[in-house]
Amino acid sequence: MSSLRRPPVRSVVAAAAAVALFAAAGCGGSNEDASSADGTITLTVKTFGQFGYDELIKQYEASHQGIKVKQENIAQLDDYTPKLQQWLTAGSGAGDIVALEEGILVKLMAKPDQFANLLEHGAGELKGNFLEWKWNQALTGDGKKLVGLGTDVGAQGMCYRTDLFAKAGLPTDRAKVGELWPTWDAYLATGKRFVAAGTGASFFDTAGGIYQNILMQQGDTTYFDRDNKLIVDSNPGVRAAWDQTVAMIDAGLSGKLQMWGPAWNAGFKKGTFATIPCPAWMLGIIKDQAGAENAGKWDVARVPGEGAVRGGSFLAVPAQSKHPKEAAELAKYLTSPEGQTAAFKAKNNFPSSPQAIDDPAVAGAVNSYFNNAPVGKIFGTSAKSLKPVYLGPENQLVGDALGDALTAIEQGKLKPDEAWTKALADSKRAVKK
Repeated sequence: MSSLRRPPVRSVVAAAAAVALFAAAGCGGSNEDASSADGTITLTVKTFGQFGYDELIKQYEASHQGIKVKQENIAQLDDYTPKLQQWLTAGSGAGDIVALEEGILVKLMAKPDQFANLLEHGAGELKGNFLEWKWNQALTGDGKKLVGLGTDVGAQGMCYRTDLFAKAGLPTDRAKVGELWPTWDAYLATGKRFVAAGTGASFFDTAGGIYQNILMQQGDTTYFDRDNKLIVDSNPGVRAAWDQTVAMIDAGLSGKLQMWGPAWNAGFKKGTFATIPCPAWMLGIIKDQAGAENAGKWDVARVPGEGAVRGGSFLAVPAQSKHPKEAAELAKYLTSPEGQTAAFKAKNNFPSSPQAIDDPAVAGAVNSYFNNAPVGKIFGTSAKSLKPVYLGPENQLVGDALGDALTAIEQGKLKPDEAWTKALADSKRAVKK
């Protein structure tokens, strides 16, 4: 599996629990009318990871008599996505609200008829509640159909181990650490200093995450242009991100770990790497993996370069829902500025709503595990300064090809030029399938 594959996006929970949940739910259930004899309507919400909706749903049920909400969750995004596609293709099983991660949203926007048009349910007046680029991601090209409403964004920071920085003779104060790397070239230079200090740890975990962050700052497109033409071999931003990442591998900065693998998970606790690009959702993963004994050893600084985003989701109402009106109202509630603020408080999912980003509960938020880092300010600055990047329908397939090639370089299986040639060939072959 490539290190660039889409992550679980939020704190990982036991896969076994997810399997048990779906077994109990009849492997996804059906779309039969869930109205009971007394007129109560049950709305089924299907998500992956953790969206932080438990308390919000309790509040919604309390203020909407006759509505019951049933949550069904799959922990891993890579398990959730194929199930979602099966439900949509079959025309049954998707329930009333589904979560769409940005990677799959791009693909599903080619089939907008699989979803209710939220503009027909009063969503148009809520446009100002979302970052403009986030709103536009789920809007069809003609502007006539809105497929989903934004939940979180993967606003970007750089997490680092203060104890390893101190051991390497580097500053540990987050402001001074951020000053070490205003650019990715400066990040490379800092990494060389760290490696030269001989701490026994690598500077970062794996090249894939570094590459992805650099890539998302290179322009408004990556592998496809806005006509969905493959431009991986002609977009200078892709090659620039590749070359800069290869330079870091050559400098010995990478821990060569498999992202989401056992050694990568254990690395947070053992301190086998000093930095990792961390979208807001990564904080929960680091805390879970590093454990209570490492509280305060991790901190958060600014990301090199300009703001960037990695990950983020939407809520959509499948056309197969028997209660699209009621489902749309619930989706609007959950994605409201107040709903996004509550989700941030519950699970650190950083809002896509400007009002929520500016809410004191978000803007003034600090994370005690991360040495009281002002995460609201750090991620808010990143989210507001980022420039949206267009992702084509087959973006993930191409990203996997590039990620696999970078892994081959890390493992010494291919030289950079050989890996680049293979990545381009694999990309073109994957898109033609």
